Amino acid sequence: MSTRNVFLAASLALAGCGGQLATAQAPAAADSGIPVQRGYAQVRGIRIYYEKHGSSRGDLPLVVLPGGGSTIEATYGRILPFLAQERQVIAIEEQNHGRSGHRDVPERFTDSAEDVAAVLAQLQLPKVDLMGFSNGGSIAMQVALRHRGLVRKLIFAGSMTKQSGVPPQFWEGMRHGSFDDMPQQLKDAFLAVNPDQAQLHDMYEKDSERMRNFVETSDEEVKSLAVPTLVLSGDHDVPTTAHAVELSQLIPQAQLIILPGTHGEYLGETLQAKPGSRYPEITALLIAGFLKGSY
Repeated sequence: MSTRNVFLAASLALAGCGGQLATAQAPAAADSGIPVQRGYAQVRGIRIYYEKHGSSRGDLPLVVLPGGGSTIEATYGRILPFLAQERQVIAIEEQNHGRSGHRDVPERFTDSAEDVAAVLAQLQLPKVDLMGFSNGGSIAMQVALRHRGLVRKLIFAGSMTKQSGVPPQFWEGMRHGSFDDMPQQLKDAFLAVNPDQAQLHDMYEKDSERMRNFVETSDEEVKSLAVPTLVLSGDHDVPTTAHAVELSQLIPQAQLIILPGTHGEYLGETLQAKPGSRYPEITALLIAGFLKGSY
């Protein structure tokens, strides 16, 4: 097994960035000057929304999947301009989220994984690099497990494969949560692209039900993952550092990067972004290095 632990604190010190990474604010994806194509794919009875950022430079495209309750902008809006400097990036919103269609059935990561595979088939992409954050990470892993050969490299960010991968109080909060507890920033992000309040409530209910009935991925399945995988986590993330280390030891071709910060802070995720931070730029460089095989 080839597993590497990379602690960003040392890298930041070498780069002279300091703990706060304070300089220019990362540009929003819409203001970056990078061309964006937007579209829908009709798959499995609903429309799935996707965006293409940047143009192909001969590399495989990087497909990115947002977190639960989130739009493309909420999860990746700050890091997309940097990722798309290296290669084309395709962002996909899962069922019931943002601009994608809704189903009258419970959400499952496996169903969303089938949607992703169907979108990529429509886009005539037989092989991609794939990144998922939080619930998007769970979907990405299912794509890699269920569609062997489709994913060249996988980035599993801020996610878990089993209930023990997060503290017990997380599940307690899921059992007793309500729509009022959903962060207002995520509500605003949804309504900015889809003003339907009923669909916002539907997304919340389906996401909550999926997490209350979380389906684990067994260690044997994780061990069968046959693609180079970057396990990416914050040192104060929702999944524990111990779980990130465990995954890096289970996956045969795994590398591990532990970054300082909270859930999605290293991406510039909308709930965790800090004004003036260059964190998304630095994380994009680390992701590019993994995809290029630089470490």
